[in-house]
Amino acid sequence: MPSHPTSRARSTVDRLRDEILAIVSSDGLVPGDRLPTEQELADRLGISRSTIREALRTLEQEGLLRAVQGKGRFLSAIGSLRVERPVTKYESITDMLEGLGYEVSNVVLDVAEVPAEPVVARHLQLAEGDPVLRIVRLRLGDERPLVFSISTVPRSMLPGPVAHRDWSGSLSRALELQGHAPVSSTARISAVNVPEPYAERYSLGEYDPWLLVTETSVTAEGVPVVYATDYHRGSDIAFNVLRRL
Repeated sequence: MPSHPTSRARSTVDRLRDEILAIVSSDGLVPGDRLPTEQELADRLGISRSTIREALRTLEQEGLLRAVQGKGRFLSAIGSLRVERPVTKYESITDMLEGLGYEVSNVVLDVAEVPAEPVVARHLQLAEGDPVLRIVRLRLGDERPLVFSISTVPRSMLPGPVAHRDWSGSLSRALELQGHAPVSSTARISAVNVPEPYAERYSLGEYDPWLLVTETSVTAEGVPVVYATDYHRGSDIAFNVLRRL
């Protein structure tokens, strides 16, 4: 299935968003500093002003920039926190880590078809015991373990032999190709240690504690397609939350 034009445009805007943040970092901007103008950014990045404007609006919506009529756009208090990511932004783990400047590699630890346990069945709106795919992966950033993830997908969403698919790639992209693209999610974040069986099997205990993000991703029609438990290395990854009156 070919990519929808809107998906391609959104990908360009997301990439520009991260490139603009890289300029903020390289230019040493601090909260209250004015960003380069749209034309200056367009010249530096070799992109049209209209596309630059879309990326800037995304940063404004996330609270990283503040626009002042007639004066320009200014870096907000949370805009300078380069290590942190907005928890409201839906993105793949690989995209998140690359946006933080890491060179990312994915290690597939296990892929299996298993019966849905009660908690998985509840989140994916399945009957207990229905077949699901469980994908266990470790994301490395600059060769260091950063995210340990267990993703569960209804078996019907990804048909075909398990052995004939490259599980190191984007799970969201694989679902999109099957007509089940996830577009949003609900998530809960807590600080935990990796469960002992996994910590021992994959030598992860030394990195405790982790930020556990328990997330259910859904399609535009509201159909649950992924239930994930992602353990983010707490010493390297944080999230920010924008609060408004």
